[in-house]
Amino acid sequence: MSWSRALLTAFAVCALLVAGSVGCGSGHAGAHKGDGVSPSPVGKVLDHTDEQGRHYREVAKKGAPGIGIEVEPDAADDSWDVTLTVHDFRFSPAGVKPVAVAGRGTVRLMVDGRTVARLRAPEYHLASGLVPHGTHHVTARLYADDGTVWAVRGKPVESTADITASSAQATPDGHRALGSAPARGSK
Repeated sequence: MSWSRALLTAFAVCALLVAGSVGCGSGHAGAHKGDGVSPSPVGKVLDHTDEQGRHYREVAKKGAPGIGIEVEPDAADDSWDVTLTVHDFRFSPAGVKPVAVAGRGTVRLMVDGRTVARLRAPEYHLASGLVPHGTHHVTARLYADDGTVWAVRGKPVESTADITASSAQATPDGHRALGSAPARGSK
């Protein structure tokens, strides 16, 4: 075999090896087959953390996930009904891999900074025992599936509603009434 034929053969083998390694990828292509999302890393993980030590994951404001919260008293049992409104965000089902995917994850519901629930749906019934007498801050904060906090401009993506819980009282006509006013969240 001549040197030019050997060189051409070596070049062809190298080209196939490079093309093959590019096509192999990292194994993520089929990992989420059918769900239409890319598991590639998104945003930039910051050094800043939340109260529980979870790092912030900074994303651009344009297209960033958002959340709103509404909390209404449930007079039947002195509890509260929480309704979340999200945009550019999807709740992850249980059992997903702990990988940050753009606009997907869970919501942590906090009362006065203490986590009371991890939500995978936009509605939640907050038990009266979690909201003692007085004024409280109910916060819904977005988290990626890897546990990082979705953040925009260094601030967590969250919404807080202020509520005031008071004891149940009888109305003049003898019915029981919850002495709390509904609260709507702010972004």
